[in-house]
Amino acid sequence: MDEPVLQLYPLPSREWPLSGLYLAHNLWQQAEEVGKPYIYSNFVTSLDGRIATAHPTKPGLVVPNAIANERDWRLFQEVAAQADIIISSGRYLRDWADGRAQEILQVDDPRFDDLRLFRQNEGLAPQPDIAIVSGTLNFPIPEVLRAGGRKVIVFTKADPPMDRVREIEAKAGQVIVAREGSVDGRWLADSLADLGYNCVYSSAGPKIFHLLLEGGVLSRLYLSFASRLLGGQPYATLVEGALFNPVIDMALNALYYDPSGTGQLFAVYDRVRR
Repeated sequence: MDEPVLQLYPLPSREWPLSGLYLAHNLWQQAEEVGKPYIYSNFVTSLDGRIATAHPTKPGLVVPNAIANERDWRLFQEVAAQADIIISSGRYLRDWADGRAQEILQVDDPRFDDLRLFRQNEGLAPQPDIAIVSGTLNFPIPEVLRAGGRKVIVFTKADPPMDRVREIEAKAGQVIVAREGSVDGRWLADSLADLGYNCVYSSAGPKIFHLLLEGGVLSRLYLSFASRLLGGQPYATLVEGALFNPVIDMALNALYYDPSGTGQLFAVYDRVRR
């Protein structure tokens, strides 16, 4: 982690240590300035737009080892460490139960002791609470997710099966049901605000990313470009859903070049408000 990254934008260029690069963005301060939930997301992608490809031995998709790397993972941990709640999905919990997912924020890992101390110094809980978005409510709730007083809050579509709602509430504590139809981004953001959450990290996939963009509630995107072309079918890309009309404009906030390995770019985009 000692090799620095080069800031390409904004100018003038300069070198920064990798560790602390995204912590210095002070996402808590951003949340206070907007006065509503500051929602941000993060992806790593190949040059041909793949964020996930077919799992080599099991059904479903997984982040390919060819683009996953320790330096990007460090920055992933830094954005997660600043959240007071993390948005995830029923699919994540199913993958967890199947052994294909890991804890999002790994403050128990000695490599990230500084992030544990960061949360402690900021008066934050050891782990952010977790918001699960699910239309089917078909997922397990691992006991480890609720360790240390962590809250699990489930958001689901209108008219869910109430026996399943009661079962989840007995294990996780709270299920919030949409007023009508399926969960939409604006309603989700308003619900998180009502619950007192300010700094919200979405670690979910392309469907929920679309939901947040369509609802006009996503503020920032962290996007790592691995300098590799993968090919392959099937695969997932950043956004999955209907065509946006109008299109969504993003403005480049910062760009860094990481020279390690084959090289990669760390880009930061802010949503352009119309």
